[in-house]
Amino acid sequence: MAKKRVLLLSEGFGAGHTQAAYALSSSLRKLSPNVQTRVLELGSFLNPRMAPLIITAYKKTVTSQPRLVGMVYRHQYKKSLSRLTTLALHRLFYTQTRSILRQLRPDLVVCTHPIPSAVISRLKRLGAHVPLCTVITDYDAHGTWISPEVDRYFVSTEEVQRKLRLRGVPITKIQVTGIPVHPDFWEHPGHDEIRGKFGLKDMPTVLVMGGGWGLMNDEMLHDFLLRWKEQVQIIFCLGNNEKIRQKMLRDDRFDHPHIHVLGFTREVDKLMEVSDLLVTKPGGMTCSEGLAKGIPMLFHNPLPGQEEENSQYFNAQGYGETITTPDVVVKWMNRLLHDYPEIVHKRQKHIENIARYYPMQSAQSILEMLEQRNKVLS
Repeated sequence: MAKKRVLLLSEGFGAGHTQAAYALSSSLRKLSPNVQTRVLELGSFLNPRMAPLIITAYKKTVTSQPRLVGMVYRHQYKKSLSRLTTLALHRLFYTQTRSILRQLRPDLVVCTHPIPSAVISRLKRLGAHVPLCTVITDYDAHGTWISPEVDRYFVSTEEVQRKLRLRGVPITKIQVTGIPVHPDFWEHPGHDEIRGKFGLKDMPTVLVMGGGWGLMNDEMLHDFLLRWKEQVQIIFCLGNNEKIRQKMLRDDRFDHPHIHVLGFTREVDKLMEVSDLLVTKPGGMTCSEGLAKGIPMLFHNPLPGQEEENSQYFNAQGYGETITTPDVVVKWMNRLLHDYPEIVHKRQKHIENIARYYPMQSAQSILEMLEQRNKVLS
């Protein structure tokens, strides 16, 4: 029996989109031995020289001009990609992406970013015959995700489903699956083994993350957290921001047995497992991983736009709180020190409650789409 081929396309504008693609790839292979997957960041794959320059420029804009990012997000909120943008993507990617489809002959294309979704949608308008599934990797529904050529949308919540319906997307095309996270985040390995591997102590622990780009370089927040380093263990996970990591390692304030400064790691699931509080930027993927682990979250400086929407959703659900003032941090540190059993108990309740976010739902739905297509073709 020939294996079914699933092509997963993403872009490198933040690590979450590609993490979602790899999470789906891993889940599909876990569920079925008859599925072959391939993950590509489309821009980086097709334009390896230009793509890093564009992504770097975007990163600088995000960090230096967040208000501008928010203005653009709101201005385009109800709009699909413009005809000019679609035409530009067509000229940049059309011929090469068409060649990829012909070469790999996927039975299904899954997009975890709006740009490849728009590219494949245009190819479908021009005659490509391949089912297209788009995974919206935030807790909001921006107009750039929407195209009539998308056969199925996987969304995080019923509220996102409602927003898509208001934009005219048929209910039959939308499925609430939660944002796909790697299967490892739904497992709960032994804590002693994890602590031994990372040199951690069995004590109240705070994990500070800035996403794959390491965007948590806030001196005021760091200095404030360090006030508790005698009583609380703090793990700073800086992602790919090696410059900031080295700077912190040279700083005497971080030279303490309860302070751990880490760079990029593929074992964030284990760090979340042995931590009691997560301080993070509210990216859709990080929030979803935290949800799977049941860990309470504090959101630091949400970017205007999707990060604000993400934090608002998790605040409303009782899974997180935005750091609006230093008092929020003080409150949670006091809880760790004085109400630790209650925090552990509530976390266990959260894990039980989130069982409704079936961890393999997205992958299972993709398998069902492949099976339906097979019936149509046979």
